[in-house]
Amino acid sequence: MLGRRLGGELYRLRTAAGKTQQQAAQEISATATKIVKMESGWVPMRDPDIRVLCEFYGATDVGGLLDLARMDRERRKANGWWHSLDAGAMTEYIAMEDIASRIRTWQLSLVPGLLQTADYARALAVSDEYWQDPDDIERVVAVRMKRQQRLWSETPLHVHAVVWEGALRQEIGGPSVMRAQLEHLAEMAKLPNVHVQVLPFRSGGHPCIVGPFSLISFAEAEAMDVAHMDVIGSTVWVESGQESAVYSRYFDRTARLSLAPRDSMHLIDSIGKGFQA
Repeated sequence: MLGRRLGGELYRLRTAAGKTQQQAAQEISATATKIVKMESGWVPMRDPDIRVLCEFYGATDVGGLLDLARMDRERRKANGWWHSLDAGAMTEYIAMEDIASRIRTWQLSLVPGLLQTADYARALAVSDEYWQDPDDIERVVAVRMKRQQRLWSETPLHVHAVVWEGALRQEIGGPSVMRAQLEHLAEMAKLPNVHVQVLPFRSGGHPCIVGPFSLISFAEAEAMDVAHMDVIGSTVWVESGQESAVYSRYFDRTARLSLAPRDSMHLIDSIGKGFQA
């Protein structure tokens, strides 16, 4: 993600200067293919190449780009825990989540993964026809539980979850699993870095009615928010600053329509008591 951000900045500088990829390639004694890869964030970038290209494009503020390139190179070298557990399609998301400072997530049909119990996560995996092997299902659960350790780390991840009431009433795994899940959700909401709100049925129409998404924020000033959505058969990433700002506004508007945290806890408790084992 940091590489794509850096590549996007270099692309913006090149097009603003009216230069072609071939011309840029000649400046750093490379091929146009390398410029394509750099601007797409596919490869780490060397500081000398960035300096030469910025001078060629007439850009004077190079420091921020060099810092971004350094962070990108460091992140690429990291061998995250998720590789040993084979996180599959979630690998890129988990890698971002692991370095994020804040997650804002809007969920229509599920309790957010960072706030799920193992039994709830297991019931979801069992219901997905993609997961057939019991060992694969347990790996999915293990990955989800491991992700949650960020909530108690030295630099805890801040989570703001807005969940539609329907997600809390959808019976996943049976009454006992749901009751335990809602009790767990209420406990997690007591953490200082976890903020949970419920959008009740009575709220009617709302800005985020189209579908769920998560917004990932990073501590580094150079790294803008990224929006993430899972759809059937694929994943959608929104990395443009302008587009991610739209998601941020929609999230904030829906949060304002939701119950306050204390009222949300009352509703969660009430729904949980309705699940009889």
